[in-house]
Amino acid sequence: MAESLSTDICIIGGGSAGLAVAAGASQMGADVILIEGRKMGGDCLNYGCIPSKSLLAAGKAAKLAERAARFGVGLDAPRIDFRAVHDHVAGVIATIAPHDSVARFEGLGVRVIEAMARFVAADEVEAGAVRIRAKRFVVATGSGPFVPPIPGLDEVAYLTNETVFDLVDKPDHLIVIGGGPIGCELGQAFRHLGARVSIVEMASIMPKDDPELVDLLRTRLRADGVELFEQSTVAGVEKTPNGLAVRLQRCEETQRIEGSHLLVAAGRRPAIDGLGLENAGIAHDRGGIKVDRRLRTSNRKVYAAGDVAGGFQFTHVAGYHAGIVIKNALFRLPAKTDDSAVPWVTYTEPELAHVGLSEEEARRTATDVRILRWPFSDNDRAQAERATEGLVKVVTSKRGKILGASILGAHAGELIQPWVLAISQGLKVSALATMIAPYPTLGEASKRAAGSFYTEALFSARTKRIVRFLLKLGKRGPACYK
Repeated sequence: MAESLSTDICIIGGGSAGLAVAAGASQMGADVILIEGRKMGGDCLNYGCIPSKSLLAAGKAAKLAERAARFGVGLDAPRIDFRAVHDHVAGVIATIAPHDSVARFEGLGVRVIEAMARFVAADEVEAGAVRIRAKRFVVATGSGPFVPPIPGLDEVAYLTNETVFDLVDKPDHLIVIGGGPIGCELGQAFRHLGARVSIVEMASIMPKDDPELVDLLRTRLRADGVELFEQSTVAGVEKTPNGLAVRLQRCEETQRIEGSHLLVAAGRRPAIDGLGLENAGIAHDRGGIKVDRRLRTSNRKVYAAGDVAGGFQFTHVAGYHAGIVIKNALFRLPAKTDDSAVPWVTYTEPELAHVGLSEEEARRTATDVRILRWPFSDNDRAQAERATEGLVKVVTSKRGKILGASILGAHAGELIQPWVLAISQGLKVSALATMIAPYPTLGEASKRAAGSFYTEALFSARTKRIVRFLLKLGKRGPACYK
């Protein structure tokens, strides 16, 4: 006979959004049940952010050895022990895992049920041998890799972000289907670690980012030896004696690439299969669970947060969603999501970061757009560190309202944060132009970009006339006061 439980909040999914809601709600006094049928920590810890950045760090270390000569330092060519790289990635996951573990959350007072969950009614969920009724439910099941219907794909062994980190031997030639953030990050990392890499993209790589900055990244990827096949459709995949082959179609031309391994990085899809959403009257489609800006579903007892709610699929957005859910579900506050200042970063080398409107988006909605630029090559710290590839690009109105910012360069993910703050708080470009930036730092590039907003007016003919007039007044000598 199934065990029956009642609770204040029942959360389905132990990833970034679900864990944040569970920890917050429990510590605020709510009775919480958390259901997770796979691994605690979800995609970010086990298959996404943490392992990918760990692999990227290994690749960057290998690349630094190659570049040491720029500083007058001689090093032997790096020797890659790929099994040790695998162990490094696994070790980072293992170090962080206790923070997301069953034991920690039970210590916080959360009842954790390790089973797959499905709705059996509008206010009831079944998980293994347990049935749970709750005042509020939160669906936070995340997303998984989207595998496109490519002819022959089901007949070859292929990797996704959920399996690629299991590799203990370096691929001879890794073919990547998909030139978005996952494909470019992992493709470059494997290239830095000595694999031959080919990235196939049906459009252009990094299609959601600023084309001007993507051009710079494209140049760097090619300089690193990554082979790019853009505007190319995958017509089919087939086995070969040494691995596999991918058939490409570009306009009227066909091409065949042979490789040892295949990574499918063609996007993400919300994890909603098997949840029984129809049993609870929860509206959904291929893009995920439909929610309003308060993250409420069509069933007012149920919220959805993170990737499963569609929209931006980032860990930091999942955490943001968790705060919105807690305000609504616990405090009955009508908190709403605001996506106007959501940043994203692709952790290639150099990094590519963005927040707000792109130049193209701004020009579609406004006519008074100004573009500010400052190259890393004009930054003294970048010159000192030989990290001069990059550009700060800012979109403003003619009155100085900051509409968006994009940065390609070393540590762009850190450098974008003042722009996130500025947009979220409605600051004008003068706020960044007049701040005192420590010298020498890469952050000065943002200050210089902001300051360039005033260059034309500051050094105009009108300003020169005013200065000459004031200097003439100064010839009369100081005024005397009694």
